Amino acid sequence: MTSAIICTYNREKYIIDCLEHLRLAMPHGVEVLIVDNNSTDGTAELVKNYLGDHPDFPGRYLLETRQGLSHARNRGIAEARGDTLVFLDDDSMVAEDYFERLREGLDEYPQAGAFGGHITPVFEDGITPRWLCRWTLSWVSGLDMGPSAKAFPKNKYPIGANMAFRRSVLEMTGLFNPELGRSGKNLMGGEEKDLFQRIKAAGHSIIYLPKLRIEHMIPPSRTTTDYIRRFGDGVGRSERIRSKAEGTYKRRLLSEAVKWCATLFLLVGYTLIGRPSCGATLVLFRWHVTRNLLREAR
Repeated sequence: MTSAIICTYNREKYIIDCLEHLRLAMPHGVEVLIVDNNSTDGTAELVKNYLGDHPDFPGRYLLETRQGLSHARNRGIAEARGDTLVFLDDDSMVAEDYFERLREGLDEYPQAGAFGGHITPVFEDGITPRWLCRWTLSWVSGLDMGPSAKAFPKNKYPIGANMAFRRSVLEMTGLFNPELGRSGKNLMGGEEKDLFQRIKAAGHSIIYLPKLRIEHMIPPSRTTTDYIRRFGDGVGRSERIRSKAEGTYKRRLLSEAVKWCATLFLLVGYTLIGRPSCGATLVLFRWHVTRNLLREAR
C-alpha cells in the first residue's frame, strides 16, 4: 500500500483542490492522511465535509496538536499503513498519472530509499518574479533536473512538496527532526535535508523521477522581498541548529564563505546581462542566511 500524507496549516484556500486532484489520480491501494497542525481557519471543517461528501475517497483526517511541520509529518508516518510514504504539500496538485509513475519508479529502482519528483510552480497572479532563475527556483519549491531519471547529486535533495520514502528506510534512519522545520509562520527548514543526509549516509540512493509531476501554487506573498528575508532567516537558523548537532558547524561556515563567493560572482554576471534583480536578490537571501547562521538563537 501507498500512503499519501498531506500536512496542512491554515490552507482553506487550497486544500480542497489538493484533495480533488488526488481523488482523480487515485488508484486502488492508496490511502490519504490529512494531518491538521492546529489550523485556525476553516481547513478542518472543509476537509471533514469533503470526506463526508466523498465516502469512497480513502482519506483520514488527523489533528496533530504539537506545532511544527516535523511533528505533523511524523504523526502521518505513525498513522500510515503503507510501505511507501508520499509527502505532498497542501497546495500541491498531482498529475492524474502520479501514482502510476511512482509505482514505475519503485519497481525500476528497488534499492533506492527515497524519491523526488518534478515540481512546476504556478504563480497565482500570473506574474513570474523578476528574480526567478535556476538558482532561486527552489525558493518557490520548483524542481526540474531534466527529462531523465537519475540519482540526486551531492548536496541536492528532493523538495518536500513532492517526495516519497520507503518505510523500511525510515525505520532504519529515523524520522524528521522536530527541532527543524516550519512551525506556524516560522520559516525554518532543514528537516528534509537532515533526513536525506541520514538516508544517504546509510547507503541508500535518492532518485529523481521526472515523470512524478505536481504543480505547486505560489501566492504573491511568497514572491516579496519580505518573504525572501524571512526565508533566509529561517534557513540560517535551521542550518545553525543542524550543523551544531552534527558537529559540522565549522565546515558549514567554510561552505557559507564559498557560497558568498559564488553569490558575488552571480551578482556581477546577472548585472552584465541586464538582470540585476536576480543577483541582488541572491545577495539579500545570502545575507539573511549568514547572519542567522552566525548568531545564537534568541
